[in-house]
Amino acid sequence: MSDIWPSELRVSKDRHRLKVTFNDGASFELPAEMLRVLSPSAEVQGHGPGQKVTVPGKRNVGIISMTPTGNYAVRIGFDDMHDTGIFTWVYLRELGEHGGELFAAYEEDLKEKGMSRDAPTTTR
Repeated sequence: MSDIWPSELRVSKDRHRLKVTFNDGASFELPAEMLRVLSPSAEVQGHGPGQKVTVPGKRNVGIISMTPTGNYAVRIGFDDMHDTGIFTWVYLRELGEHGGELFAAYEEDLKEKGMSRDAPTTTR
């Protein structure tokens, strides 16, 4: 898998999707919400086994920046100010190939915890 890398990374105009095209021709549209809630950051994944955090309320999150990290990854910044996830090419490929299953597990986790994909609304 180390010989696979993106030939193109393109954020949609509405900032809610990242299109990743790999050098072998595979191409995936990854929703910003999925990237945010499955971020490889310690804030989401925790610092050890069993510490993963379920992040609710990110249905409408957008991508505001992408910063190359060496020649193996990209740091993605989101409009909720989360920007500590370093997405390796291998992880982006995994999200492309298995993101549906991973996101379904995330949705089930939300349900079990009584959380929602929508941001809480505040009343005045």
